[in-house]
Amino acid sequence: MERFRAILEVFSGDGNADRVVPPSGFTARLTTFTAAAMAFLTVFALALSLATGRLAARWDAELARTSTIRISAPEGQMAAQSEAVLEVLRTTPGIASARVMSEAEQRKLLEPWFGPDLPLDTLPVPRLIEVLEEGRGPDAAGLKLRLSAEAPGAVLDDHTRWRRPLVNAATRLRILGAVSILLIAGSTAAMITLAAQSALAANGQVIGVLRLIGARDVYIARAFVRRFTLRALVGACVGTVLAMIGVLFMPAAAEEGAFLTGLGFKGWHWILPFLIPPLAAFVAFWATRWAAFRTLSRLS
Repeated sequence: MERFRAILEVFSGDGNADRVVPPSGFTARLTTFTAAAMAFLTVFALALSLATGRLAARWDAELARTSTIRISAPEGQMAAQSEAVLEVLRTTPGIASARVMSEAEQRKLLEPWFGPDLPLDTLPVPRLIEVLEEGRGPDAAGLKLRLSAEAPGAVLDDHTRWRRPLVNAATRLRILGAVSILLIAGSTAAMITLAAQSALAANGQVIGVLRLIGARDVYIARAFVRRFTLRALVGACVGTVLAMIGVLFMPAAAEEGAFLTGLGFKGWHWILPFLIPPLAAFVAFWATRWAAFRTLSRLS
């Protein structure tokens, strides 16, 4: 209850006690700048982590619903094997539809690697069949056995090898984002602690006089805690606003799922940056409180 009352007194304040802390100077600028910089970095770390997770989830969902069958066969057998593959797919549970990709579609897939003038008619390019899955999808092992029996030149790619690295990367990036935010919070607490200790040491004579006239350490510490907490809150608000403006100017999400696009917030995620200033104030409150009582005990 006492600690809760101390938190409320941060915002109510005491005009006489506030005079103990210098209203300006190096410690004031350091606290405000540190809080603003750390809040700025936190917003971008959060945006990058969330956007990467969305992109990986999108890729995973798209790849999970589709498979590709590649047919490599002599020209005289290509049509027959393609028809055999389509017949197998029509009778396979978990397959919604299947179609042979046109030459134009295959050219578009190969264009980023070989350029727009690739002569498909003169190259032994395999024929591709796009498969759309439904429900839990087909039994991949059973489908591969059936394809090997009906069309020896057909190879099933169920995109598992593409999905697994994406899921792993998304998980690691989320963990990295969380660790980065924790490190930022720890750095903020360390810098504010140093600033509070510096301010207390600089006002050692004033603290001595206050003690002579009967001021308790709780009264003195409360003044420092209030001033540094409010400085951190203001700095974090400024840093958060600037970072959110920067996020608004980031490129929008591209249809092809480019990695460095769509790095903003989506939906309810826009609420998360507004939690950063209160959290910064919370960290500053406890860091300053610890530093104040520790320094005052040394000055006794």
